[in-house]
Amino acid sequence: QNNYGQDVPYLISQTPSVVVTSDAGTGIGYTGYRVRGTDSNRINVTVNGVPVNDSESHTVFWVNMPDFASSVDNIQIQRGAGTSTNGAASFGATIGMQTQKPELKPYAEMNSAAGSFQTFKNTFKAGTGLLYDHFVFDARYSKLDSDGFIDRAKADMSSYFASAAYYAGSTMIRYQVFGSSERTNQAWNYVPSYMVKEGNRTYNSCGEYVEKDENGNQIQDENKNPIKKYYDQTDNYWQQHHHLTAVHSFENNWDMNLTFHYTNGKGYYEDYKEYAKLAKYNLNPFTTNGTLIKATDLVRRKWLRNDFYGTVFNANYTHERLRATFGGAVNKYNGNHTGNVIWARNYNNLTPDHVYYDSDAEKLDYNVFIKGSFNFTQAFSGYADLQYRGIKYTIDGTNDNFDYDGNQQVLDINKHFNFFNPKVGLNYLKNGHNGFVSFSIANREPNRNNFTDAGVNEIPTHETLFDYEAGYSYTGENWNAGFNYYYMKYDNQLILTGKLSEIGEALTTNIKDSYRTGIELMGGVRICNWLDWKGNVAFSANKIKNFVETVDEYTLVNGKEEWIGTQEINYKKTDIAMSPEIVANSIFDFHYRGFMASFNSVFVGRQYLDNTSNKTRSLDPYFVNNIQLGYAFKPRFMKEIALGVRINNLFNEKYETNGWVYSYINEETGNTNNNRVYEDGWATQAGTNVIASLTLRF
Repeated sequence: QNNYGQDVPYLISQTPSVVVTSDAGTGIGYTGYRVRGTDSNRINVTVNGVPVNDSESHTVFWVNMPDFASSVDNIQIQRGAGTSTNGAASFGATIGMQTQKPELKPYAEMNSAAGSFQTFKNTFKAGTGLLYDHFVFDARYSKLDSDGFIDRAKADMSSYFASAAYYAGSTMIRYQVFGSSERTNQAWNYVPSYMVKEGNRTYNSCGEYVEKDENGNQIQDENKNPIKKYYDQTDNYWQQHHHLTAVHSFENNWDMNLTFHYTNGKGYYEDYKEYAKLAKYNLNPFTTNGTLIKATDLVRRKWLRNDFYGTVFNANYTHERLRATFGGAVNKYNGNHTGNVIWARNYNNLTPDHVYYDSDAEKLDYNVFIKGSFNFTQAFSGYADLQYRGIKYTIDGTNDNFDYDGNQQVLDINKHFNFFNPKVGLNYLKNGHNGFVSFSIANREPNRNNFTDAGVNEIPTHETLFDYEAGYSYTGENWNAGFNYYYMKYDNQLILTGKLSEIGEALTTNIKDSYRTGIELMGGVRICNWLDWKGNVAFSANKIKNFVETVDEYTLVNGKEEWIGTQEINYKKTDIAMSPEIVANSIFDFHYRGFMASFNSVFVGRQYLDNTSNKTRSLDPYFVNNIQLGYAFKPRFMKEIALGVRINNLFNEKYETNGWVYSYINEETGNTNNNRVYEDGWATQAGTNVIASLTLRF
């Protein structure tokens, strides 16, 4: 009932320790999330046990899965290291999604929604029910469009899902295919903080440029404005997933699950580069009117084409007090990264789709695990989970980075990792009381950027997480309450340092000692038969010990800034960026016959944009409230008609959920805060906005 077209991160945003963000400011298009301050490339996501995280970046691009929630049966979130799963290591949480189960009775459903920012969502679902005692077919198609809150942040997306299942006794074979097409305008630069403070919350610099004539003079419009907009500054991607699953139950306490999967993806983002150096695009200088031109405006496309395929399997044994699982996976990824120049101003000899970089990546990821739980008594049980994971990762070719001397980065990376990830725990469950303690170790390999953006002496190594957890909850007749305590200690966590590599890119480095610790409180109460309340609050400390910040230092020479070196600033203990100390949620649910209403609130504490705990470089806390109303009735001629309306940001809170900052020292032009000069961007979010929906079920 919460699905009004926003991406999956927004649907789970009311769960403990979750913070969500949106480039367009609406939750549609490019969205992201953090759990316990951990970003999305450290959160493991699976669909039916198949990895979804991109093999190289380790993240999930939810823009490639629009309205996927319409085909999801349930979502399970495990905060912390989690139990053994497939794909990327879980350093903050594991999110397991199961697609909708085959419907044994025929059905059809149509959902249409419309709202602020020209947002429209249409979803069509249908199923045959059980045919000939063996077959079930289900299908869905969705179309989603939105202009977004941010200027030129339009999203044009569609997705589909189809399933064919065969039943025969204790065996089920199911084939599923789902995919999407998306075209979104880029809005990932965010709004500079000085503009936000001046009241401009929708500014988008992506695609802006100043047009010039052959003599280098600005071409102005009728308002004498030289700023132009490149409206094809877009991200474009097509993706398709195939899952073939066989499930069988044996008579001797065994059951098994085997899935073969294949994912194909391809896409590009296109952008306008103003006064680009031709040498960095493998283009030769040219002459115009007797002048040698070494830089000009151009349009580039950065392509990614990839294939991901493999198998995941498990076998389960249950007998009296013992339940054991043996499983594993073998997955292969092939990716091609290519850059093309499709247009360059006054460049007459440009070949179609000129290639200026080309690299291939290959990743083999395999694991086996065995885990079991044993009931010592009716109340006490224990479990152990042992996993081995191996990774072989290679990249070769040329990258889109050039050093200060104009030399293109050559990639020759060949890494092999072997990880052992053990987990153990004890549980107590009796008469509504539920308690647990657990300890887990997780290891994570560096992602692509950790390798490609590193300097010669900054070779990244793997990270290790030691996760200690304990919790207790009680469920009464009309209320429940509980808490989780966690201490997540990191060895060699990869974070930004502020240094620049030989190719001018921001470096990450392994920080030896850092940790996240906190307590998550949860509760709920049935106030009366028609009113419920539930909520949660997380208090945390997220720290780096002995952090060294490296800051560039500039001075003015003939009126221009000139780099003169770097300065190191030591911190004994500092906060990890984008990790708020408080995240809280409150939900009131009213329900009477066919009418429902929900009022939810979220509070997120201060988030620092870098690792220095400097309030000047941070996002203010925010408190946002949403309300949702709905009414459903069942006429004689159909199953149900449901009406709904959702008002987001009811009290028009002006807030930001994400951002970036680059600061340097300039003694002549800096402010009073250590002579720092700032360049930054804040992800401003929409004010009060509304969306309404109509659902017809047959």
